[in-house]
Amino acid sequence: MDAFSYRTRPQRVVFGAGSLRRLAEEAEKLGMHRILVLCTPGQRAQAELAAEFLGAKCVGIFDQAVMHVPIESARQAVQTAISSNADGMVAIGGGSTIGLGKAIALESSLPVLAVPTTYAGSEMTPIYGLTESGVKRTGRDPRVLPRTVIYDPELSHELPLSVSVTSGINAIAHAAEGLYAHDRNPVSDWMAREGIAALAKALPVIARRSSSASEAYSEARAAALYGAWLCGAVLGSVTVGLHHKVCHTLGGAFNLPHAEVHTIILPHALAYNARAASGAMADIATSLGAEGSFAPAAMFDFSVSLGAPAALRELGLHEDDLARAGELVLRDQYPNPRPLEADGIRRLLSDAYAGRRPKRAD
Repeated sequence: MDAFSYRTRPQRVVFGAGSLRRLAEEAEKLGMHRILVLCTPGQRAQAELAAEFLGAKCVGIFDQAVMHVPIESARQAVQTAISSNADGMVAIGGGSTIGLGKAIALESSLPVLAVPTTYAGSEMTPIYGLTESGVKRTGRDPRVLPRTVIYDPELSHELPLSVSVTSGINAIAHAAEGLYAHDRNPVSDWMAREGIAALAKALPVIARRSSSASEAYSEARAAALYGAWLCGAVLGSVTVGLHHKVCHTLGGAFNLPHAEVHTIILPHALAYNARAASGAMADIATSLGAEGSFAPAAMFDFSVSLGAPAALRELGLHEDDLARAGELVLRDQYPNPRPLEADGIRRLLSDAYAGRRPKRAD
């Protein structure tokens, strides 16, 4: 076995149906007594439920979390935390809400207790992102890693199918890219394969959804959340590459929806790297249940079978935007198995824009 390094991070995970009821107990363990609850406007009801469980510990709800964490929103949230004299935060929701919690933590060092309701995986990473003047800036800082994560599958039972699918494929993207990261290791590889496999089995069951009360549906929701946990942990332990660079560029510069962009770009980022990362491609195909297949095409077919968007033009991107997107992707390049080349990036973006199924290179 090759030599490797692996960093563990101090974090408590509570997993299980109904575990939101332990919110006050878990906050107490972190020494949080004046807690600001964060959410998006659409998840106000879940935030109010969290506030109910916190009781007198809750000092208010900030319900203005926004996709890609605009710097203006982050500053407003920091001021709310300061004015309410909060000593901690509960971020309940998806990547936008947890990302906002991280932005506050970056500025104030207040602890974050995360309650994920989607499969974004942000709760497992020390990675933050802030968007200013159309540019999304990302970084790593141990202060932003949520101290405790409560995974309650019941909170995802009513998650809309479209969000479930794209959020789940977003999680798969974290693990898929982790399998060819330059600093990958046997631990992250195992988590990546296990995470992809769990989501690949769970998402089709969720998509069929004959009854949200069925045992199979409940088990699939729990399995998807488990898979998202592992995929997020992979993202938190390795360095990201081309896929995340492209997605951060498109999201920050053109304000495209985060999970949908990840879903569309993933097969094409895999295709770009396929020749330079054949072992990772084999692992991805096997984890998807398509052993021996061309992984980028298998990923594309899997997404389409779930009704996910397949083309950037479906998200409102204009063909005229592709040239600028390509230029931005080539700036400040992330480590990647294959060097970032202008012609290849143009082809990737063109294929993703049109929604073409990836093919093996000649």
